[in-house]
This record gives sequence, structure tokens and C-alpha cells, in this order.
Amino acid sequence: MKLLSHFRFIIFAIVLHIANSSDFDELFEVNWAPDHIVASQSDQIALSLDSSTGCGFESKKKYLFGKASAQIKLVQGDSAGTVLAFYMASEGPNHDELDFEFLGNVTGQPYIVQSNLYINGTGNREQRHYLWFDPTVDFHTYSFFWNRRSILFLVDDIPIREFTNKERKRVPYPKTQAMGIHGSLWNADDWATQGGRVKTNWSNAPFVATFQSFEIDACGLSADEIDIDPTMKCGKSGQFWWDKPVVREVNKQRRKQLKWVRDNFLIYDYCGDIARFNSEGLPKECH
Repeated sequence: MKLLSHFRFIIFAIVLHIANSSDFDELFEVNWAPDHIVASQSDQIALSLDSSTGCGFESKKKYLFGKASAQIKLVQGDSAGTVLAFYMASEGPNHDELDFEFLGNVTGQPYIVQSNLYINGTGNREQRHYLWFDPTVDFHTYSFFWNRRSILFLVDDIPIREFTNKERKRVPYPKTQAMGIHGSLWNADDWATQGGRVKTNWSNAPFVATFQSFEIDACGLSADEIDIDPTMKCGKSGQFWWDKPVVREVNKQRRKQLKWVRDNFLIYDYCGDIARFNSEGLPKECH
């Protein structure tokens, strides 16, 4: 517990701006099955999945660089076959995307958090982790931090994954496409739980996951700016806090945290899956 407490005392809390939580309707709009999304007076947004449909929402703006967070409480009990997604994505076949996907499991078995990146339409960069807590009991904060140098996936401000800019090695990096912020709950029992061997038990429906306390501190582009080059507004180096030199000073602490997560909770890393990429070799960023 002392180790975990130490990690919670993260320098991110000092360095990074904390944006005020905003009302859901100010930031987002429902884009799938509005009758399955319910907003409470406490600004909680409940997403529901049953045998007829899942549901989802998306941000009104798109963002290029910064930090985006949401507190989420996952489906309780037997959630096998379900996936709750919190992700950022641009549009089109050559889109960029950053994913948190929470893969449901049978009662008593832990959730698996799958992260992934798509760059210019190409994904296949999955990592899977267990968590150090039960994500169905209470709300926990899940965040993306993104600048020109790296992308971090964070859980309660502890980084669980980093994707570093390696363009000098001819590895593509997402830095030109603004991305919307999305949430969705859907059925994926063909693959989500134990490779699809365990199917969704619809007698447990509706399955409900809840979001609250959205925080976005990023360079945003509104609908009337969507046709401009996002790098013209958001791409100038040093213009925003996430590019300031002081942000780089978190590296030493961040490395310790990433190692702790990797040593204790990482269960799959595409960069270690030699058999999967045997014919072409591991992706360049893995070297």
C-alpha cells in the first residue's frame, strides 16, 4: 500500500492543469440510441446495453493535443461479452484513434483493460492490463495525455502505457488529425471475453456503465473550424502547457510508474507477440 500511495502522489498532479468538470450537454451529444443513455441530476451519464442495442456519445469539438479524462464505473456482476469504450478518434479511413476498451468478464473474474492506437488507419497495437482495484465498485479516472513527444494512457493519473514519437525511425505518429472524444457500450461477445468463448448472458441485461466528471484541457476545434488545418491553431510548438519544458520533468517518476504497472499488471503486449507478426517482423516502434 505504501508503494501504491507513493505512486498516487504523482508529479502530474502538480504539473498538469486541472480543468473544471463541465456538464455533459456542453461537451457532448448522443450519437447512438439516445433512449439508452440517461443523465442524472448529479451529472452522471448512464449507458445501457440490452439485446436490442448498445449506445454511445461523442464530443461536439475535436481536439489536437492536451489531456482528456472521465471518471467511469464499469458494469457490475456478470459482464461477459460486453465492451465499454472510452476513446478519441478522427474521421475517415486513414483516421487516428486512441482507445480504452474495458472487456467484460464473468462474475468473480477481473476486468481486462485493452488499449490500442490507430495511426493513419492502421491499428494492431494492443496492450492488455489487469487493474489494481475493482473498477465496478466505484468511479476511477481514465485519461489520455497527448503531445508531440508521446501519448500516455493513465488510470487515476498513473500511466499504464506510453507511445513515444519515433518518427526519426520512420514510425508514424498522430500529430495532424484532430480527434473527437467518444464513449460507447456494446456487445462484442464474438471476441471480448476469453476470445469469444464466453457469450453475453442477456438474462442479466440491462448492462449499465456510468460516466461522470469529464475534464478536457486540450486544443479544441469547433464545428465551424473543422475544415481548417488543425495544426495551424494547435500545432505551434511551446504554445500550450503540454509542450512546456516543465512537463518533461515528469519523465523519471513516470518511468517508475510504468515499470510498476508493466511488472505487475501487463498481460499482453503486441510488441512481444512474435508469432503474430512472424511473417513481417515486429512493428518498427517495438525496436
